[in-house]
Amino acid sequence: MIEPPDISWLGILPELILGLGAALVLLIDVQWKPRSRVLCQAAGIILALAGIAALIQRVWLAGLGPEEQTAANLTPFGGMLVIDQYGVFAHLLLIVVALCGLGAGWRFFESLGRRGAEGLALLLLSTAGFALMASTPHLVMMFLGLEIGSISLYVLAGFTRTETASEEAAIKYFLLGSFASAIFIYGVALVFAGTGSLHLFEQRVFLSSNIVLRPAVLLAGLALTIVGLAFKVTAAPFHSWAPDVYQGAPAGVVGFMAAAAKVGGFAALVRLLSTGFADYASTWALVVAGIAVLSMLIGSFLGVVQDDLRRLLAYSGVAHAGFILTGVVAGRSGTGGVWFYLAVYSVQLVGAYAVVAAVSGPSSAGSALSRYSGLGKRQPFLALGLTVLLLGMAGIPLTSGFIAKFGVFQEAWRAGFGWLVVVALLASVVSFFIYLRVIVAMYMGDASDELAPPLGVPVRAVLMVAMAVTLIFGLLPAPLLRLAANALPL
Repeated sequence: MIEPPDISWLGILPELILGLGAALVLLIDVQWKPRSRVLCQAAGIILALAGIAALIQRVWLAGLGPEEQTAANLTPFGGMLVIDQYGVFAHLLLIVVALCGLGAGWRFFESLGRRGAEGLALLLLSTAGFALMASTPHLVMMFLGLEIGSISLYVLAGFTRTETASEEAAIKYFLLGSFASAIFIYGVALVFAGTGSLHLFEQRVFLSSNIVLRPAVLLAGLALTIVGLAFKVTAAPFHSWAPDVYQGAPAGVVGFMAAAAKVGGFAALVRLLSTGFADYASTWALVVAGIAVLSMLIGSFLGVVQDDLRRLLAYSGVAHAGFILTGVVAGRSGTGGVWFYLAVYSVQLVGAYAVVAAVSGPSSAGSALSRYSGLGKRQPFLALGLTVLLLGMAGIPLTSGFIAKFGVFQEAWRAGFGWLVVVALLASVVSFFIYLRVIVAMYMGDASDELAPPLGVPVRAVLMVAMAVTLIFGLLPAPLLRLAANALPL
């Protein structure tokens, strides 16, 4: 008789709330047909409840003794999921990103009318999918989370149906994303052929207790899974879709799309490498370092020549993926630095795209740099917010971006990748010019006759949160550093 798997509802409580919440938003719309503002408020409440559930998980974990925090005791659903500090931190970060994304896209969802419920449901489902990616040690479940999150983003990219650029962005994202998913699942099949298991814990035991004399199939599978996840985090040379997609997608949701995919992709990549393939670190670290170098150089140098702020931020995201990968090469010891970087950068990214949505319109495609000329005179608060966020992304001292870069560079140096740190520092200098161009245009450019864009309370709140994250954790980084340092995978 087949025994049913052990089920812990606590283990999937955040994802359960998000998934059922998406269905609830649609049911509310069908049954009562409320205004989109009410649906946005409902989505915010659902995200808050999911965050509370993640906090409950963390409190429960904090009360367990070291002998109880084992893989056997913390893997509900037959080992398909794992409850650890690593997954809980990812849950909390994704929910913060989703709340900020909801605020940044508030006007966009309101402008959709009755279709706003569908957009909000997709936002919730995407958050749930990427949360699954971060919480599973099973490669098939990781693939399912990847697809749930990605398919939701494909639809959001082309959700307006009125912009040709938006439709083009959705098609590009779908086609290239599907190709990347196929590469990932083929890599999973090869890893299974090489280890006999799809579970990272079992793969770790197998590789630590056996010498693989002919590891070609195993290494090929690992390489393909890295490629599939590198696509999601926009690491070069798998980034070519990002500038076109982020330029064409609706401005109100681009920040969430970019940040959530990065958090989910890096969460899965770090768990895969540091848990299942820790014994092969000397092999995959060189590959990851090579991807990091390409990402930093391509993102920095191509970002300099962009004349559209969305494309500029997209190439900046490629460079930041490279900076984060410098922490990944350090293995388990670099996980805390990676999480701190992801936490501050993802919020900054959503805040920056919130400014784009406010200036260009929540449903627009494209955002020429000329539109930001004189923004400091037309809308001082927007200009101030974007300036603080760009300085944080550049890694200027006294901002959280500086602490984030210093952390990952330090870990890479300790791991023996001094040459990689040197390249990262040079790329940081080049990337600073990218952000300086925008700041100079906002404060020294000629002010146009264009009316100052109206700012709603949600956008103001998102900008204030993003600025607070940039400045507070730049001056007092210790609390977030401690949380990130404890967020280690089992």
